[in-house]
Amino acid sequence: MIRALIERILGDEHPVAVRNTNASVRRGCWGEDVAAAHLQRMGWRIIGRNVRPCRRDRRCELDIVAYVPAERQIVFVEVKTHRRHSSYAGRLWAIDRRKKSNLLRASANWLMARKWHGNCRFDVVEVYGEPGGEFPPEIDHIMNVNLFPPNGRFW
Repeated sequence: MIRALIERILGDEHPVAVRNTNASVRRGCWGEDVAAAHLQRMGWRIIGRNVRPCRRDRRCELDIVAYVPAERQIVFVEVKTHRRHSSYAGRLWAIDRRKKSNLLRASANWLMARKWHGNCRFDVVEVYGEPGGEFPPEIDHIMNVNLFPPNGRFW
């Protein structure tokens, strides 16, 4: 029964990364690839990448949607790619109020479309480095970021 529920939720979304000639977009896609590989090494199942559950609003995008089998939990992962650590900006500085609102709307639409009534959480993976850089990328995985409403309900 649980397996059938998981297969229904996972649906037909496949990991797809958009490639573009813009250097910033290429770096972002590279960061998402690094983050997805990191999550798969942890034993997570990637359900979708660059998922847009809101058909009319292009700002509503989920970088990675993953399923954690050990916890039976859906995790929405926002990936932020930076060239290097900054002494001026702390962790999570790139997620402002507008981005938070878009992520909440996208995740709520995804959950409602899949009729998922289980646990979910929000993680942020920050990747420091550049594609083809001389050093391997540095990954900062911040689990269970408090972006969801306190009561856990969207509607």
